[in-house]
Amino acid sequence: MEGEQQTSAETGIVVEQPEDDEEEEEELDGDDGGDVADGGSGKRKRRKRKLGKRKIRGRLSNKPQDFQIRIRVLEARQLQGANIQPVSRVTVWNQTKQTRIKKSTNSPFWNEVFFFNFNTSPAELFDELIEFQVFNSRRLRSDALIGSFKCDIGMVYDEQQHSFINKWLLLSDPEDNMAGAKGYLKICATVLGPGDEAPSIKQATQDDSEDIESNLLRPAGVQLRPATFTLKLYRAEDIPRMDTAFFEGMKKVLSIGEEQKELVDPYFVFSFAGKEVRSKIMYGNDHPEWNQELRLGLRFPSMCERIKFIVRDWDRLTDDDTIGTYQLPLSLISSSGNSEEDEGFLPTFGPCFINFYGSTREYSDLPDEYDDLNLGKGEGVAFRGRALLELTTKLGDFPEEETADIDSDDILRVQKFMRRRKYRLHAAFLNATMVSSIDAPVEFEISIGNYGNKLDENVPPCSSTTQPTNAVFDGCYYYFLPWGETKPCVVVDCHWEDISFRLEALNILLKIVDNLEANIERVRIGMKANLPAPEIAQLLISLLDQLVAECSKPLPKVKSGTHTSNDLDLKLAEYRKNEMSGLVSQAKKLRDTARDIHEALSEVETYLQTLMNMAQEPQNSMPDVVIWMISGEKRLAYFRIPAYEVLYASNAANRGRHCGRIQTVQLKFPGSKAKEKDDTVPALVRLKLWLGLQDQEAEWHKMQSEGELAVFAETYENQVNILGAWTNKGPTMTRPKWSDSLGKVSIPQEAFDPPPGWRWDSDWYISPELSMLFDRDAGHRTFLDDVYECQSRIPAGNWGPASRPWADVKGDPLPSRMDFQLPEGWKWDDDWQPDLNRAVDEEGWEYCVEATVGGYGPVEKTYHLCRRRRWMRPRTMVLDKKKQALQAKQTQAQAEGWEYAPLFNMKFHANERKMDLVRRRRWHRKMVAETPGAPCYFRLGEGEPKEGEESKTSMAAPRMFLTFSKSYKYQLRAYIYQARNLLAGDNTGLSDPFARVSFLTQSMVTEKVEKTLCPTWDQTLIFEEIQIYGDPRTLEASPPDIFLEIFDHDTFGAAEFLGRTKAPPMVKLDPGDARTPVLQWFPIIRDNNEAGEMLAAFELLKIPERATKTKTVHQMMDGKELPFQPPKRGKLFIVPNGIRPVMQRTGIEILCWGVRNMRKFQLSAVTSPSIEFECGGHMLNSKVIKNTKKNPNFEDPLLFFDVMLPKEELYMPPMNVKVRDHRQFGRKPTVGIHILKTMEPFRCSPVASIEELDESQGVVMTSGPNGDAIIDMPTEDKPAKTEGRSFLGKKLAFPQLEIPIPSGKKSEEEEKDLLEVELDWWSKYYASTGEVKKCKKYVEKGYDKLKIYDKELEKVAPYEEFSDFCHSFELNRGKDIEDEESNVVGEFKGSFRVYPLPQDPNDPLPRKILDNLPPSAPEECVVRLYVIKATDLQPNDPSGLADPYIVVTLGGKKENSRDEYVPNSVNPVFGKFFEMTTTLPVNKDLNIKIKDYDLISTDDVIGETTIDLENRYLSKYRACCGLPQSYCTSGVNQWRDSRKPKELLEDYCLKNHLSGPMFYGNNGVKVGNKVYNLADYEEDADDSQDIEITMATHRSSRLTNHRQSLVNMWPLDGLFNSQQVKSDSPHLGPAEERLALHVLRTFPLVKEHVETRPLFTEIQPGIEQGKLQMWVDIFPKSLGPPGPPFNIEPRKSKGYELRCVIWNTVDVILEEESITGEKMSDIYVKGWLAGLDEKQETDIHYRSLDGEGNFNWRFVFPFQYLPAEECMVIKKKEHFWSLDETEQRVSPVFMVQIWDNDKFSADDFLGTLELNLNGMAAPAKKARNCKLSQLPDISTGSKVKTVSLFEQKRIRGFWPCYNDETGERVLTGKVEMEIEIVAEEDVESKPAGLGRDEPNMNPVLDPPKRPETSFMWFTSPFKTLKYIIWRNYKWYIISGLIILIIALLIVIFVYSLPNELAGKLVNW
Repeated sequence: MEGEQQTSAETGIVVEQPEDDEEEEEELDGDDGGDVADGGSGKRKRRKRKLGKRKIRGRLSNKPQDFQIRIRVLEARQLQGANIQPVSRVTVWNQTKQTRIKKSTNSPFWNEVFFFNFNTSPAELFDELIEFQVFNSRRLRSDALIGSFKCDIGMVYDEQQHSFINKWLLLSDPEDNMAGAKGYLKICATVLGPGDEAPSIKQATQDDSEDIESNLLRPAGVQLRPATFTLKLYRAEDIPRMDTAFFEGMKKVLSIGEEQKELVDPYFVFSFAGKEVRSKIMYGNDHPEWNQELRLGLRFPSMCERIKFIVRDWDRLTDDDTIGTYQLPLSLISSSGNSEEDEGFLPTFGPCFINFYGSTREYSDLPDEYDDLNLGKGEGVAFRGRALLELTTKLGDFPEEETADIDSDDILRVQKFMRRRKYRLHAAFLNATMVSSIDAPVEFEISIGNYGNKLDENVPPCSSTTQPTNAVFDGCYYYFLPWGETKPCVVVDCHWEDISFRLEALNILLKIVDNLEANIERVRIGMKANLPAPEIAQLLISLLDQLVAECSKPLPKVKSGTHTSNDLDLKLAEYRKNEMSGLVSQAKKLRDTARDIHEALSEVETYLQTLMNMAQEPQNSMPDVVIWMISGEKRLAYFRIPAYEVLYASNAANRGRHCGRIQTVQLKFPGSKAKEKDDTVPALVRLKLWLGLQDQEAEWHKMQSEGELAVFAETYENQVNILGAWTNKGPTMTRPKWSDSLGKVSIPQEAFDPPPGWRWDSDWYISPELSMLFDRDAGHRTFLDDVYECQSRIPAGNWGPASRPWADVKGDPLPSRMDFQLPEGWKWDDDWQPDLNRAVDEEGWEYCVEATVGGYGPVEKTYHLCRRRRWMRPRTMVLDKKKQALQAKQTQAQAEGWEYAPLFNMKFHANERKMDLVRRRRWHRKMVAETPGAPCYFRLGEGEPKEGEESKTSMAAPRMFLTFSKSYKYQLRAYIYQARNLLAGDNTGLSDPFARVSFLTQSMVTEKVEKTLCPTWDQTLIFEEIQIYGDPRTLEASPPDIFLEIFDHDTFGAAEFLGRTKAPPMVKLDPGDARTPVLQWFPIIRDNNEAGEMLAAFELLKIPERATKTKTVHQMMDGKELPFQPPKRGKLFIVPNGIRPVMQRTGIEILCWGVRNMRKFQLSAVTSPSIEFECGGHMLNSKVIKNTKKNPNFEDPLLFFDVMLPKEELYMPPMNVKVRDHRQFGRKPTVGIHILKTMEPFRCSPVASIEELDESQGVVMTSGPNGDAIIDMPTEDKPAKTEGRSFLGKKLAFPQLEIPIPSGKKSEEEEKDLLEVELDWWSKYYASTGEVKKCKKYVEKGYDKLKIYDKELEKVAPYEEFSDFCHSFELNRGKDIEDEESNVVGEFKGSFRVYPLPQDPNDPLPRKILDNLPPSAPEECVVRLYVIKATDLQPNDPSGLADPYIVVTLGGKKENSRDEYVPNSVNPVFGKFFEMTTTLPVNKDLNIKIKDYDLISTDDVIGETTIDLENRYLSKYRACCGLPQSYCTSGVNQWRDSRKPKELLEDYCLKNHLSGPMFYGNNGVKVGNKVYNLADYEEDADDSQDIEITMATHRSSRLTNHRQSLVNMWPLDGLFNSQQVKSDSPHLGPAEERLALHVLRTFPLVKEHVETRPLFTEIQPGIEQGKLQMWVDIFPKSLGPPGPPFNIEPRKSKGYELRCVIWNTVDVILEEESITGEKMSDIYVKGWLAGLDEKQETDIHYRSLDGEGNFNWRFVFPFQYLPAEECMVIKKKEHFWSLDETEQRVSPVFMVQIWDNDKFSADDFLGTLELNLNGMAAPAKKARNCKLSQLPDISTGSKVKTVSLFEQKRIRGFWPCYNDETGERVLTGKVEMEIEIVAEEDVESKPAGLGRDEPNMNPVLDPPKRPETSFMWFTSPFKTLKYIIWRNYKWYIISGLIILIIALLIVIFVYSLPNELAGKLVNW
């Protein structure tokens, strides 16, 4: 393997790197039309340095969406084990599926596909796992696993096309740490989201020669290395309360138990790759110190990306609650080390704190509605604690124990990482606008971590909140907080580790990224504006210069003694240094060598991605800053800002991007409320933030030069009303006399003592709340006063004044209408009038039984005792008097300052009312600091304790304000011109849009434009006298954003929200500034989706001052006036000239061809439509179609606009298309609309009239892609003859096709020996796809091929959706509501051409471009549909398969193949042909559905696709019938078109203004100015008849130049080259027809093809459900009958019989040992065809002592076989209850095994042999030459000699058998066989029986001559005695007999001796 193997530590994928690590070659493919068979266009290469080694996944969406995961399990190789039955199981997240069981093989071939469907968010899905497992089904489950492989789903999605295609996985045993590879598994995996296109995957085949190693997906090394993640868990802080206090309260009441503990029991969970380790539980502890090691074993490098850290709360009775979740990507804490300079490093982290975020910290006994945030789903809204961790990785071993205690040395070592420094977080709130909460006072809280949390009593108090303020109406729609010149400030004291060296480096990188993004955007804008190339190049050069300068600066280093760094800090610093140096060198090189701007910009984007990968800090231990909007005790909305963005540094380049700068933040609702309230902005806050060390606080104060920063002590004086007198005593006094704003803490004035380092600067004074000074009419220019006249009566009495004769709507008393006082600054508009626009009687009365109960009605009843009438009187504000009244009111309020309310917990107001029972007022006292940095909070002494309570010491924080002494007045002019492509808010599909514009404390609204989605307001909104505090120069640098919200006006109900956008204004401090704002398009967003665009511009003008005193710097513009106001249209200001677009005279040609597929409107069909076109306020109407059912085309389709439109395309108004239906009684309802957003694709240049061109020269006049008139001049160069074989002039894409073709002809005998294979259409198909094995004979003959497109024909590059004649525009109706059905109601067929017209009306108009239209009358056509096959269909059955069939619908006709459905297949081969008759364009849509056959229930739709036949019929590309490569009158490629090539060529020349064709004999033709010869296209054509034509040289120079300028607009030569073909075929037609066809193929016409169409379904819109290969032909009947159709029926299998004679076995290993100690085996042989269940066995050769076995046994296996495809067809039922047989096509593999027979135990497996009959290993002639090297081995990759049994017919010899149970092949025997293949028709003529049964013929098998020792011992006792006992123990037996005889003799002698002796003695 060349090059170096490099491993990615974060993904674990082995990639092949070139030897030169600095550069790599990148191939850029051109789009050649998607032909699979050809090699594609040439590839251009460029070299670039490898950058950005770490691939970091961006932030993922939390929005649930549909996902489909497809897993195809193809095959496995070299699985460990002997005679196993493998099955593969795939688990994706929580779903598991498995393959079929394959029997007795180590190399199973499955080719099964599984579909997993999910509806979840990408953030949640991509972290889950895909696990592949292979089991041996023979064993028990606990011991069945062979090997497994894991990776996360996100890893697959990050790959190209979101797929692994034909990847080999290395399987390993997760439990065995030292085991190597357990086998290989080949898979395809695809993750599809909405809109993703499924990749085309080549059909899988079982190929023994495939190189696994070159396409292996595996961790580094041959085996997975065991590793251990060691997590040292030290401690945690600030864990929130999680448990109820009920039991603690009970203990306190009963005085039992220990001291009160924290109500949380935390423990820590360390999780990775599906495994997790838990720490011990720390009971009752919110600051636990675990000091534990958590160890987790893994195999490294891992395929999983994220480590999860989870803190949970233990609960005794319920499930444990999650406190927080933190996810740490491995790619951020490790490096792959892809160069010599960067060696890489293993995952390491810390010691460092990690921060947890989730739901709010406040505990509630109710369920937490934001609990999902604690699980890491979505953005956490609050700080939930932090933990101190250290992670290390050790290779080599798995952990023995999961947990252990940390050594004391490590605990001491980590102390230095816990060193804290004091920080201060400052915030100055300048404005709070668009406030949504108006029911209670609003305050804002700033917190960092848990510091600043006002609801946490454990945190020292600080000024973290603004004062509670009531929101005030802004006069139009929104509310704001009236802070005026006193801006609230907050400060939070906090203590954190000093990690400034990390965050400052991060800020530097982020600024480089920001600058680079801005510079790239400038270059793109320049390219879009068509700037000259030198200017764009200069922009690019300056971009690179700035990048080099910024990347050359070093990053901050660690300061010893101040900072504490860890190992990861050092590694990241080195990594960043290397990457930035590489960026510098590459940017310099690019600057010097760049030639193409697009390529250079693409390279710069690579640099940007590299920088973005670097600009991430995994060890950011400083929590985020959180801004909360609080109303009362409820948190409403929040915003999170990373701390590093506001961090201060002494070096300005190292500061955060928002440090000390004014920024506007839009608060967000937490959790799921954000989606529910998308149309509501909680609040817009304009503020400044600053975070720095306490020592640096002076820098913050220096920044506040615009105002005075003051600190105040604050307390509230509280009183209650008792019997009409105000007092601070009494039973109703529920608050202390002096308290905080909430009344919780008693803080009397005398209890305040200045904190150390502070002193009083003034005495206590009353400081009324500013919002109290605003009445209910504040902000209103007009106001409606109302009062209710109330009357009552007794039963049967008369009406009279009630006890409260005059009251408000709530019944509270008011003065009579005659006594109603007009406020100062207002004037009455009318007299008092009763309100009659309600449910009242004619006098305005409404009646009820009792006023306090309510229930008023308009009709008087006898039982009604109360009635009331509403009186109204409008008034208008007079500005000057109103201001004077406000000032007087402020003076009076400052004297008193009381606020009133009915109760303390209700909203306070300024004026006392009768129902008010409580009041309060605010007191302030100013303080100044004597010691800088002194802590600023009060320790209050004894308050006023209640009886029975002890006094307590409490702390309180002061208020801080930034007081501005001066304000400046500005005028904002909002130029709202138009909007386009808005969402539809009404059921008509239109809207009545208006825009609300909000800027700081004011807002205005535009006029309403009715019934449009592209409104043109042309309106200027002028915001008068906006009061802004602060330096105007600061305002100019960072102006506040202007927010625009678009609404749809509804007559009833509230306006419907359509979208929102924001824009910055142009600030002019000098009214004489000559700059002019430019109209820009701003994107409108709703629900994070595009909702249109707004064209507007804004300028903020400073109003000149009229002061008489000496002018300061800010008063230099005094004396200058504001610009004149814009002109008016009625009462409205319009957009002035200079800002509005420049207009020019423009012509728009409209081809109004017709309407299609119109849905019913109001239950009636749309039959008589007309179309209304509107553009720029100008309108045209088409004629009315009489009846769309007969002809949906317009009779006069051409319309013309002569209008004034913007010159710049940027401002071009959209084209609005409305379809109206003409109905009875003059009704013309709008039944459909379409908004053409831009006319850019239809812009073209006007052309001269046709008479000015010389037609005699034979030019091509066609309509170009964008409507341009194109003059095509074919070149005169003859196509060169090609020596090699090519397809369309390109090399074949499939290497299998590049096989040597024999030059000589085979002999007749050899020809007879070849397998006879028919030449059918499928041969042509397989030759085109590159599957040569299935069409060898066809390829040898060199016949025609197809173009195989992997996409729809209309999406192939040259064809442009077949929209060259007319486009299809969808018509919509109804509201645009997400997740609802489509609102498409039809199509409009038409086109446009836009070009400038002469400015002088007297000049003649240019010639119309849209002419020579085809007739619009209906055309009857024959449609032929060829459906070949489908791939990767979504399974609909529980088995994971489907029973698909085809349903074809065309108009009202429907055909299907339900009776011929394909059972149990998701990759069915249909081979179906359908022929239908239709009328175009009445029935133009050909719909093809693939359905799933169900026996009982309704058939389900798997997927469908629709083809627009009309577009293909009208297209100039002639998509009706593809042109073949050659003209044949017979054979498989017989001509099928209704017209011959000559007729087609003549028609083409006529339509395209080409002269000709002029034929010269049969071999030459002149078309236009070019001569074509047949010899140029056919190899064997006669060259003698080539004719040279001398072309005329005299041409008009003007015409030549015009042609040369347009000739290259259609690059024909590169796309449609010709191919030389053989002319000796007997099927070829006449030469002139063949030549005409070759000429046609040089033009851009559709070639003979097969297209691949994706299938979709409404259930999962946007997700592909499979692919369908097919094509369609269209033949107009007016042109004659078409030719015969192709026969594409699937190939039929043939019957064969495999006969195998097992003669002998040799050298079989002897596994058994006899009772006599001899090695022996009882040998027998098994054989079967893989896939067939039938196994056959020989008889048993008993007691083989030398490994030899004699059998003479015949196996006979009948099977079905496809010779052309070389595969065996197996049809069988999966289960006994299955309805249909399942067809499988597998390779014909013959399995032979040698076994040892055992009678009382399982037989022993000895060896196996696999033979693929198509390419089986050649046998050895002699046993001694039989070795394992005869067999192919994947691990060695050695090539062996193979033969095909189907060609040889019969073969005999010795083959080796082996056992690979240990992973290595071991020779265990040799088998001598004779294998023969017999065709089904020859079986009867050559009979043969099983074994040695009759008929024992062909050949005759005699019983084997086995040795006499071969017998079964217990069935032959005499043989057992003779051959076993006697042979082995005869000498023992003889010796024993002799010894026995001698012993008997001795016994007899001894026995007889005494008698004999006695006899002798007594003389017997």
